Amino acid sequence: MSAPLSDIEIARRADSRPIQEIGAALGIPAEHLLPYGHDKAKVSEAFVKSLADRPDGNLVLVTAINPTPAGEGKTTTTVGLGDGLNAIGRKAAICIREASLGPCFGMKGGAAGGGHAQVIPMEEMNLHFTGDFHAITSAHNLLSAMLDNQIYWGNELGIDIRRITWRRVMDMNDRSLRQIVCSLGGVANGFPREGGFDITVASEVMAILCLATDLADLERRLGDIIVGYRRDRTAVYARDLKADGAMTVLLQQAMQPNLVQTLENNPAFVHGGPFANIAHGCNSVIATTTALKLAEYVVTEAGFGADLGAEKFFNIKCRKAGLSPKAVVIVATVRALKMNGGVARADLAVENTAAVTKGCANLGRHIENIKQFGVPSVVAINHFATDTDAEIDAIRDFVRRQGGEAILCKHWAEGSSGITGLAKKVVELVEGHSAQFAPLYPDDMPLFTKIETIAKRIYRADGVLADKSIRDQLHRWEADGYGALPVCMAKTQYSFSTDPNLRGAPTGHGVPIREVRLAAGAGFIVVICGEIMTMPGLPARPSAETIRINQDGAIEGLF
Repeated sequence: MSAPLSDIEIARRADSRPIQEIGAALGIPAEHLLPYGHDKAKVSEAFVKSLADRPDGNLVLVTAINPTPAGEGKTTTTVGLGDGLNAIGRKAAICIREASLGPCFGMKGGAAGGGHAQVIPMEEMNLHFTGDFHAITSAHNLLSAMLDNQIYWGNELGIDIRRITWRRVMDMNDRSLRQIVCSLGGVANGFPREGGFDITVASEVMAILCLATDLADLERRLGDIIVGYRRDRTAVYARDLKADGAMTVLLQQAMQPNLVQTLENNPAFVHGGPFANIAHGCNSVIATTTALKLAEYVVTEAGFGADLGAEKFFNIKCRKAGLSPKAVVIVATVRALKMNGGVARADLAVENTAAVTKGCANLGRHIENIKQFGVPSVVAINHFATDTDAEIDAIRDFVRRQGGEAILCKHWAEGSSGITGLAKKVVELVEGHSAQFAPLYPDDMPLFTKIETIAKRIYRADGVLADKSIRDQLHRWEADGYGALPVCMAKTQYSFSTDPNLRGAPTGHGVPIREVRLAAGAGFIVVICGEIMTMPGLPARPSAETIRINQDGAIEGLF
């Protein structure tokens, strides 16, 4: 028996169609597609604006249990479900995020799905794609340069260099840049001060691009960015530096959604890429709303587990964009549930129904949490070849006891034909149920109470641990008019707690807050919990060590 094809081998054998054909199937005229080669294009701003009066399709969110090294396959399921809905006669599009170079060269690998449920061209998607991340990095660091330049040339804005909050970014994991001292070397280089770098996906500019509705909204939000404070603690904004216009120019093309295709030639909007553990983790609002005007069903994903991605999708993206999701798919695998049940990675291929049942506590917590938002859900069991019937039945039985249904999905191996059961169930949920979506907390709830609400109702923590300085900062922001903003929790993705090693469904833990940041342009408060870092580091053996171009000119090791 020959070995199964790898993801990249499957992708390279794909029969892709010219991107104009993919756009035409959605009703996008060729003149409104700005091509990047033959297989990807941006959708023009003019066409996006022309869709304003059309009715919306049905929005479906794909989320998952907490991630493990065993793999869950959220993006793969998102792609597969989009193909599956088209296979049963529903006009569907998917909306996913762009890949960051940091994880690609670190340890996570690609972000275009897998097996026979992929988005192509996957090599380009996982590398430079259409240059959106480079534009975001440039716009962010232009603001950094203009900030330090203002101080150098007399500081007429009166910026207190001890209270500068704006950091620099790059799209790579580099722990050495987390904290730096800049402007060393003498008078000609400016005033030395402490600073640091975040990864580009954690940039407020990334969040702004993903939440802005058009270029005018983008420029307004960029102008609202707070870069620091004066001695009297009044804020200094990007518009005070006159940086917002030039930043918008750099982001003009990046603001336009990217259109590509799945292996089955169905449309995929790939746009924006914030991490859900340190940012809000969702595809851009403009891509999602554009897709909703063009398709009957739009399947989108939110990063990491539902405690992070889905919570922020509901409380931040849907709240700010006025979106009302109709159904949620929660992805789980036998392997990941066994890890949550205490099985070592090396032993995952051995049948262990007891561990599956024990690990289902993590799945059950996510099912309970989704119910709090008033949206019906279904569990997708993403199939692996080592799964046994007994282990699959253990998941089905558990979900049935929760009042739900778990459906086995084989889209990785079979494409759309392996996921039609889930597609039909999603249609049943959307058309047979009336979703009563509502965010978890109201706008007028105090900021600290919003944090406590998420910690207690989503993480099942006993409470939040925060110094008086953090509480005082939140009160100052409320006094300055930012009390109605939602909160964006930054914590480990591996656990409901802030301890990445605490799997399953822990209770009785506290949520320590290390820092809070005001993202005034994006429109939320970032709450940094535990040991989470906004600039990741590379692992001991980064993926970059095995990535190269072979003798045939093809990339190896990226997937």
